[in-house]
Amino acid sequence: MKRNTHMFIMSHSPPMDPKIWSKLPPEILEYILSFLPLKTFLNLRSTCKGFWSLVFSPSFISKHSFPSSSSSSSSSSSSPFSSFLLLSHPQFHRHFPLYDCTLGTWRNISLSLSDSSLQCFPSLTTLVSSGGLFCLSDSLSCSLIVCNLLAKSSRKIQYPSFSLHLEHLTFVTTPTGYTIFVLCSEAATNSAFVYDSKVRTWKRFDGFGPVLGDNHHQKGVFFKGGLYFATAEPCCVVIFDLGSGRWEKPVVGLPSQLTFVRLVSDGAGKLYLVGGVGNNGISRSIKLWELGGDGNWVEVQSLPDLMCKKFVSVCYHNYEHVYCFWHEGMICICCYTWPEILYYLVSRRTWHWLPRCPSLPLKCSCGFKWFSFVPNLYASV
Repeated sequence: MKRNTHMFIMSHSPPMDPKIWSKLPPEILEYILSFLPLKTFLNLRSTCKGFWSLVFSPSFISKHSFPSSSSSSSSSSSSPFSSFLLLSHPQFHRHFPLYDCTLGTWRNISLSLSDSSLQCFPSLTTLVSSGGLFCLSDSLSCSLIVCNLLAKSSRKIQYPSFSLHLEHLTFVTTPTGYTIFVLCSEAATNSAFVYDSKVRTWKRFDGFGPVLGDNHHQKGVFFKGGLYFATAEPCCVVIFDLGSGRWEKPVVGLPSQLTFVRLVSDGAGKLYLVGGVGNNGISRSIKLWELGGDGNWVEVQSLPDLMCKKFVSVCYHNYEHVYCFWHEGMICICCYTWPEILYYLVSRRTWHWLPRCPSLPLKCSCGFKWFSFVPNLYASV
């Protein structure tokens, strides 16, 4: 009898006023929507512009972007919200258009550096990103800023020397923190500086030779406890051991007839080499190699001819503008003078072009910088 009475009351109760949702505080609405199944939310967010921004709310990301404490890291899979490519360009100022690699589309929202905690740094310049953190430079205060935009936290790190001109800056995150590597040339002295977030101090290593050349856009690739750099003319690989501060060269050489070399690490024990093959500094083909267990480079794939012609025409044989990085199973090959990304999908062994950002004007200057962004609410600065 009680059950029938309850059902009668529910069936004759007035419908809930839809306006109640607009009266809820934002944090309550975020909390409620965070409990929706992922598929339901993907369908729901297209019904309201406000729902699109919820993808970056701490409550939603903490629920959908990270495995539970009871699941092992080996069995957990990454969330669709942990795969973004960010585009930086002078015309965007402090805003970064987002490409969602899971949905295969550009979002109509952007990630912003205009957070109140960063307003006191008017001259911030984006340098690198890793593991959900950004490392930026503030030239006026001679400092670096490491920030987590999701957690709205940041840390100011003074340059190791006020006369330091940043060269080959590399920012690497690990499960226990992050490392910052920079080079500095003062008079006849060459020095490498390494910042360790665990001890929050810089360590200086002197006496290295000018092994990296003049391409200051190049960054090191973290692999097996060291930073791997590719040099030009002649092409070779040099390693900086983060523990000892020594520079080393691998015993095994590189493939022949290389016109340029870039390195990419997947962060899970594999090191790749992207290189142009040709004569007299002109690439006739672009190839991908993987470092084998015996220390030799094993050819994996060649870029199809039509894609190679387009890429070479983009670079105009000026390969110092070419840079590469790893992003969620993709080897991304970019150029500072071109607004598109050429990428290799490792799992399918296929090459693709990323669609052009729709918010870019048809005619825009160079200065395109791409970053891999894996949201991590709990990444500590």
